[in-house]
Amino acid sequence: MSLRIALLGLLSVSGPASGYDLTKKFETSINYVWQAGHSQIYPELAKMAADGLITVEPEGPRGRKIYTITREGTDELHRWLVERVPTDPVRSEGALQAFLLPLLSAPEALDVLSRLTAAAETRLADLRALRATKLALHESDQWKIGYYALDLGIRHALTTIDWARHTAAEIDPGSA
Repeated sequence: MSLRIALLGLLSVSGPASGYDLTKKFETSINYVWQAGHSQIYPELAKMAADGLITVEPEGPRGRKIYTITREGTDELHRWLVERVPTDPVRSEGALQAFLLPLLSAPEALDVLSRLTAAAETRLADLRALRATKLALHESDQWKIGYYALDLGIRHALTTIDWARHTAAEIDPGSA
């Protein structure tokens, strides 16, 4: 369901777009919170069209398809936003590693925590750079689209870094 909502959101914000354009926009925005590739996006667009949430119009000599959100699609997006209680991620490799960390020796566990910290620091830097870019471009009314998700991602990365350092100090008090 969330891929459908993400695509409806992109169409709502950006207006009519081709599948290629949506995939590119997905990669540079929503991909930070919900990942999907061509192999998932195109079949979902076909289902959304069949469900009346979007229209599809061929454009140009090569028959490129342009997708436009319908009133039903806008209503579905709105309903999801105001009624849906989000679920926490069911699958997280980082959380699984945290769960199984006691199976490792202290040096191995510290290496895992070091990798988790480095990954979170890289993600934090990327998200902060994206936020700075977004703030610099806030001349349009659409600048806040994605901004709160960026803030959530930044806070999540900071929490992950804090947790990894705390856990490393608990495993090896000399590592702090």
